[in-house]
Amino acid sequence: MLHYALKRLVSLAISLLVASLVIFVVVEVAPGDPASFMLGINAQPDTVAALRTELGLDQSKFDRYRSWVGGMLTGDFGTSYTYRTPVSQMIADRLWVSLPLALYALTLSTLIAFPAGIFAAARRGGIGDLGVTGATQLGVAIPNFWFAMMLVLIFAINLRWFSAGGFPGWDRGVWTGMKALTLPAIALALPQAAILTRVMRSSLLDILGEDFIRTARAKGLSSRQALWRHGLRNALIPVLTIIGLQFAFLLAGAIIIEQVFFLPGLGRLIFQAITQRDLIVVESVVMLLVFAVIVVNFVVDLAYAAVDPRLRART
Repeated sequence: MLHYALKRLVSLAISLLVASLVIFVVVEVAPGDPASFMLGINAQPDTVAALRTELGLDQSKFDRYRSWVGGMLTGDFGTSYTYRTPVSQMIADRLWVSLPLALYALTLSTLIAFPAGIFAAARRGGIGDLGVTGATQLGVAIPNFWFAMMLVLIFAINLRWFSAGGFPGWDRGVWTGMKALTLPAIALALPQAAILTRVMRSSLLDILGEDFIRTARAKGLSSRQALWRHGLRNALIPVLTIIGLQFAFLLAGAIIIEQVFFLPGLGRLIFQAITQRDLIVVESVVMLLVFAVIVVNFVVDLAYAAVDPRLRART
């Protein structure tokens, strides 16, 4: 297991290095100069040049890349061109909204998908299976931003159970913060739960058709016992893959939901930084999200090895 984890750590480090190069190159070749954007079209050339020097934009791209990567390794993400505040502080403030939202949505998605997928697989071809399958098709088809607006209309405007948007801050209490994140989390979770339910059902049906399940049934186990004792664990590998990808999506891809609910999260920060040509913020936040995706995949790989010892034997 240790050898397997070390190999995955080396792969993680290489992936992060390549990702940092790609992010830096893509952002740097984007048209537009941050200094010119900040000063406006009527700015004098010497003023623009002075601001470029102050922001470090007059350095070579290699020096800027080396400084950026070196700073990230020590926790220094640079200073925002627009707000003149440390990027690490901006990320920390927004992360305390996006991370709980992603975890909340992932928890809801998993709690919905696991029972639904198992229920559908255990009743293949029956009314329960057809009902779950139809519900998942509907969940996949409905855009989450439209669903988010319906949640606001029903539960915030008509019933007044939740606020229509905004985030009061965790200093107002955990219950108040979680209540503000409930509608956004549901809007994010239900489409993901539909996908995860379909994967869980398909994976279980494939496993239940294997020879070792038929052997377990022949030895006297009921279909329910064979499912829970032998089928479920072997069906978890593709499900773990989807859960890992969903967490990365929920953390990095909630821009539209954060806009609908006016949440000050990482997605909204990226959107604002792009419109303001705040390159250092864009690079740092995207790199942080890539790091989160790669680390999640690393954890999923370790979970694979824990669930299926055959993967450890192959390394």
